[in-house]
Amino acid sequence: MGSLLVRDVSDDLVMQLKARARANGRSAEAEHRDILRRSLAQDDGARFEELAARLRALTAGRPQTPAEDLMRETRNER
Repeated sequence: MGSLLVRDVSDDLVMQLKARARANGRSAEAEHRDILRRSLAQDDGARFEELAARLRALTAGRPQTPAEDLMRETRNER
């Protein structure tokens, strides 16, 4: 197993980590591992282009209003 050393962490952040670890009944190191594990598990590795393509597919066929029209409308309301 690998090891990580994190430097220049503010005292406030360390205190928050320790408090969270205490609340979850584990050591600060175990809490740190859990935070990293959960954070990285949420990252599905999808790139922007893939996400944009999915969004375009979800909204295909729906009427779209160009941003410049919306901006002009807002300016005219002032």
